[in-house]
Amino acid sequence: MGYVGGQSRGQGALFPIALDDLVPEDHLVRVIDAYVAGLNLKELGFEKAEPAATGRPPYDPADLLRLYLYGYLNQVRSSRRLECECARNVEVMWLLNRLAPDHKTISDFRRLNAAAFKAVCRSFVRFCAEAELIGGQWVAIDGSKFQAVASRRTASTRAKLEAELASIDRHIEGYLQTLDATDETESEAATADKEAIRKALTRLQERRADVESTKAILQELKQTHHVIGEPEAKLMRHGDGPTSVAYNVQTAVDEKNKLVVHHELTNEANDLRSLFPVAAGAKEVLGKQTLNVVADAGYASGEQLKACEDAGITPYVPMQGSENDQGPIGGGGIYFSRSAFEYDQSSDSYRCPAGEKLVRIVRRYSNRNERLIPYTTTACGGCALKAQCTPAKQRVVRRHVAQEAIERTRERMQRQPQVMALRRATVEHPFANLKYRIFGNGRLSLRGMQRAAGEMALAVLAYNFRRVFNLLGAIKMRHRLTILPA
Repeated sequence: MGYVGGQSRGQGALFPIALDDLVPEDHLVRVIDAYVAGLNLKELGFEKAEPAATGRPPYDPADLLRLYLYGYLNQVRSSRRLECECARNVEVMWLLNRLAPDHKTISDFRRLNAAAFKAVCRSFVRFCAEAELIGGQWVAIDGSKFQAVASRRTASTRAKLEAELASIDRHIEGYLQTLDATDETESEAATADKEAIRKALTRLQERRADVESTKAILQELKQTHHVIGEPEAKLMRHGDGPTSVAYNVQTAVDEKNKLVVHHELTNEANDLRSLFPVAAGAKEVLGKQTLNVVADAGYASGEQLKACEDAGITPYVPMQGSENDQGPIGGGGIYFSRSAFEYDQSSDSYRCPAGEKLVRIVRRYSNRNERLIPYTTTACGGCALKAQCTPAKQRVVRRHVAQEAIERTRERMQRQPQVMALRRATVEHPFANLKYRIFGNGRLSLRGMQRAAGEMALAVLAYNFRRVFNLLGAIKMRHRLTILPA
C-alpha cells in the first residue's frame, strides 16, 4: 500500500484572484489593521509620521507598526525574521499590502520610536477603559526580571576587577623577567622574542589601564558592578535562579480582565521604591480619584505607603518584620512588644508599661535604609518590669517616620487577608504570557534602558491586544475600534 500523494508541481491551480480572499473576516490581522488605521501617529510621536516634501519616500510608520505588532503577537521579534515573513507569510502580505521592507528599515523603526511605543500602549489602555474592559477598583502590582542584551560576562564587579588586576600584574612580572633574561643574549632569535614580548607587554598594560578605569568608575559612582556596553543594566537575581544582567519590569494589572494598565522598566534589583510610582502611574492612566492597590511584601516601604495614601491610593501590602523589637528571651517567653508602648502624638513620646515616658533621642537609619526614630528613657535601671522589657541597659523603641501609614496598612491586611489571593490570581498571569508567549526566552533585544522600555511597551501592547481579542472576538473588537477613539 502506498503513501498519501500530492499533486504535480507542474499542474496548474486556480488560486483566488484577490489576496483579500485568503484572509478570513474574523482573522487577527484584520483587527490589527483596523486598530492601527485609527491611530494618529503624529500625535503619538512616531518618526516620519509626515513624509518629507523632497527626497526618497519613507515607509509609512503605520505599516511598520502593523508589522511589529503582528510579530510580537506571534513571537517573531527579530528584524531579519520579520523581513522573511514579509516575503513568505500570506497574513503579513495582506497586512502590509505586499510591502517588503529590509531588516535595517524594520530595525531602525523599533530603535527610534521607543517613546511612541509607550504612547501607543497607554492609548490602548484608554481604549480598553472606554470599552468597559477595565474595572479600575483593584490593581495588583508586581515586578519581574527580564534579561538585558548584555551578557553576564560583561559585568565587572570589584572582586572580579581585583582578581584580573592581580592576574595581569603576574603576567607583566613574568614578561619583565623574561626580558631581563634575554638581554644577556645577542642572537637574532632572542631579539625577535624580545620584540614579541614587548608587544604582549604593551597589550597587557593597555588592558590594565582599562581595568583601572572601570574600577575608578565604580568607586566614583559608588556602585558594586559595571556592565560594559550596557551600563544602565544591572546584575539581578531571578528569584532562586542564577544572577544575570537584567532590568526590573514593574506592572500594574487590573483585577477585572487581567489587563496591564501601567508598566515601568527600572534597573533597581528590588521593589522597595516602586510601589508609589507604579500605583500613581496606574491611577493617572485610569483617571481615577481613588484606587486600591495590592502588592507583596517586597514593596513594604513606609515612605512608599505614605506617598500612596497622600495621593488617594489605598495600599494593601504585607508588612515585614515583627512588632517586637527585642526578640525572644533565652529562657522562654518574649519581651514587651512595641505595641505595649503607647504613643502620644502631641508630645511625640511613648509611655511604657511601667508608666515611664520615652522621648526621642537621635534619628538613625536601619539596614534597609528606612528612617527610624529611636525613643528611650533613663528610668530603666530601677524598673521592676525591666526583666520583661529588655536585657540591655535601656529599652529603645524605634518608630518609623511613616509609622501611622505602616500601622494603617497592617490593620487593613488583618481585616482583608484574602487580597493576597487576589494579587496572585491577577498579576502572575501577564508575566507568564510576556516571558513565554511573547518574548519566548524572556530576553530583551535592544540595548539601553530607554530602548528596552520601548520594546517592553510593544510587548505589553501585544499582551493587552491578544487579551482583548480573546475576550471580545475579532468582529466585536473591530466594531468597538470603529465606534471608540483609539
